Amino acid sequence: MKGFDNQFKDLPDYILKITYQIWENNDVEAINEYYADTPEVTLPTPTRSPSGVIYGADPVIKSTRESKKLFPDRTLLGEDVIWTGNDEEGYFSSHRILSTSTHNQDGMYGKPTGKKLYYRTIADCACMNNQVYDEWLVRDQGAIVRQIGIDPKHYANDLIMKEGGPEKSTKPFDENTPIKSIYKSPVLPSGNIGENYSNILSSIMNVNPEKTINDNYDRSIQQYQPGGQIHYGKDEAIKFWNALRSSFPNALFTIEHIAFTEEKAQPKKAAVRWSLVGKHEGAGIFGNPSNAKIYVMGINHVEFGPRGIKNEWVLYDETMIWKQILLKTG
Repeated sequence: MKGFDNQFKDLPDYILKITYQIWENNDVEAINEYYADTPEVTLPTPTRSPSGVIYGADPVIKSTRESKKLFPDRTLLGEDVIWTGNDEEGYFSSHRILSTSTHNQDGMYGKPTGKKLYYRTIADCACMNNQVYDEWLVRDQGAIVRQIGIDPKHYANDLIMKEGGPEKSTKPFDENTPIKSIYKSPVLPSGNIGENYSNILSSIMNVNPEKTINDNYDRSIQQYQPGGQIHYGKDEAIKFWNALRSSFPNALFTIEHIAFTEEKAQPKKAAVRWSLVGKHEGAGIFGNPSNAKIYVMGINHVEFGPRGIKNEWVLYDETMIWKQILLKTG
């Protein structure tokens, strides 16, 4: 890869190795090397998450140190890297991570419970010249707090109070959050598997979820849902997507980014980042209608088998959706 250190054989190798170096090899200062703040890139790396946006290496280092202090035994298991790109346009990775840790430190999740935690994160990174120069990060906070014994709504409410109440609380990321970014997606061939999956998602959210899922999902679909939930079969997939849509029935569903990987001896894979923007006008998984304006940042990974979608990972942060609702309702 042009501009990358010779120790990295390809983009997945780069992503997996720098993640291990920073987190498990305790080389947090390496973030200064791998997160762009250079004349070649012209802008410090924006890192977006459902809680907001930060720029450059310093706040990422601070956040990493805080997380390592809270979960000193955290292990980051890189489940997959779905990627696209080339030397001319740059590279893009979507890295799905299964983290294991123990809640044995006092901090943002309250007094230590000794609970063993398992939760996923997906990090989308744009890379060039051996550096990450743009990032989108979604962590399954719902899974973390649920395993500790905290309801996501209660966690969001406590967070608002800790930040000084609704008037002083930090506003979550939404479509109006200003962003300075130079990222442009590499040009993808038409009809690719990522485009196919994005069309399936759009049909689920905008047309007919039951028919779309019955036509495109394997009967034995395994769906990994927010909150650390795993469900099986088409009926559960239909139930999940219907529950999300019914909470925000008129919200605009938008495909934000597509990536895909087709490799020998591997299933066809896709990564799709999406958003849901509108009002909380329906009863469902986020309680009774509040009319609160919401923004959902979602990232999905999917694997196709011979009979359709075999595995699907859906990630969004329940706690930040609740925070948006509670900031309106109190």
